[in-house]
Amino acid sequence: MRRKTQLELAFPETGTGEARDRLEAGIEACAANAASESLAAMAGPCMEAIVDRDNLRKALVQVRRNKGAPGVDGMSVDALALHLKDHWPELRAQLLEGAYKPQPVRRVDIPKASGGTRPLGIPTVLDRFIQQAVMQVLQAAWDGGFSASSYGFRPARSAHQAVAAAQAFIASGHRTVVDIDLEKFFDRVNHDILMGLVAKRVSDPCILRLIRGFLTAGVLEGGLVGPIEEGTPQGGPLSPLLSNLMLDELDKELERRNHRFVRYADD
Repeated sequence: MRRKTQLELAFPETGTGEARDRLEAGIEACAANAASESLAAMAGPCMEAIVDRDNLRKALVQVRRNKGAPGVDGMSVDALALHLKDHWPELRAQLLEGAYKPQPVRRVDIPKASGGTRPLGIPTVLDRFIQQAVMQVLQAAWDGGFSASSYGFRPARSAHQAVAAAQAFIASGHRTVVDIDLEKFFDRVNHDILMGLVAKRVSDPCILRLIRGFLTAGVLEGGLVGPIEEGTPQGGPLSPLLSNLMLDELDKELERRNHRFVRYADD
């Protein structure tokens, strides 16, 4: 009962007092900004859907399920619900205004099965929660347009299905196999190209500003915060979806050339 009460208090329908004023101002600000964009009208996912109560509850459940280490602020997953209870009206206003500022990610190196290490960027628990809420809305809007040959980090798809599809191609008579691994793909994604692909599907400037903020939030390593000029830091819920969006261009080109292929993330 205590957990349920916390969730109810954390995600009210609207703000009160100063928070309500900021929420209304934020909606007006985003609407004004949208009108000045080159796109003629608002289309696609909107920030209001991201901060919807049911979407937020689902995001909180998923972040708790994933657990994970704290980010640069030291906040644990267990402390997130209480933080939201105390601060959500203000955070919601910032999101609707396009004023939310993601914190830098904490860089750690994890060993790879093939040898060496792979850099992992750990966002704060709050940023993971917001990324999860964004990802849920964007994935619902985008996933249906992705290639049927893409199996990584998608709903109801798995590596086992990818293997089965590859086996089916071989069984049907295809004998020449090309194995491709896009080296350091996640580390080298061009932010401007990626944001251009996002902007084709999202016209809400508050969402565009938030995603750009996650990409450029910086990284804490060796006690110093450095800039991130390229790449989608692995470790946040939004990164796999953005990577699938980027690689969907490759999928469509392979389809245009009539190749039989299976892709799982960058493999």
